[in-house]
Amino acid sequence: MSEQVLTLAESLRDKARAALGQRNLVFVGLMGAGKSSIGRPVAQQLGLPFVDTDAEIERVSRMTIAELFAAYGEQEFRALETRVIKRLLKGGPRVVSTGGGAFINESTRLHVKRGSLSVWLKADLDVLWERVNKRDTRPLLKTENPKQTLENLMNARYPIYAEADITVLSRDVNKDIMVREVLAAIAEGKKTESKMP
Repeated sequence: MSEQVLTLAESLRDKARAALGQRNLVFVGLMGAGKSSIGRPVAQQLGLPFVDTDAEIERVSRMTIAELFAAYGEQEFRALETRVIKRLLKGGPRVVSTGGGAFINESTRLHVKRGSLSVWLKADLDVLWERVNKRDTRPLLKTENPKQTLENLMNARYPIYAEADITVLSRDVNKDIMVREVLAAIAEGKKTESKMP
């Protein structure tokens, strides 16, 4: 990598870190949008700890998300998710990847809006379906027509995800490009969909 490219990357990282300040950076969006796979390298770039709320919920409950859904139902799971996210946000600044339904919960959304910068990774149906149809670990997709269920979730949730501070288009490009676009959107404080040339 040339020195000029390195300097540009460092400058972008420094601007994004300055724009974030002491706030948490919270990734929201549907399953398969890339919240964890993009969140982890973004956290690394910003020099902040990364936490995936689903992994944290599984750690504290000693059950998988699917087991929690089966044993307690979605309502109880969402209550636990809200408590875990509230606790994680108090320990910031950090980069937090949330489950697909977290930001939909009004209480969780209020906690996120209070002291965090939220980034919606917005993806179209084909991108999401390509990413999620390979694994059967998604409790909400255990339906007769999982692709239709995914589309229904998009229709219901996208207007709520749109309340996020920043929207970045998630698509099938090199992860480094996505990380750069997220950092640029943070640095510029963009509300609109960010897609660098």
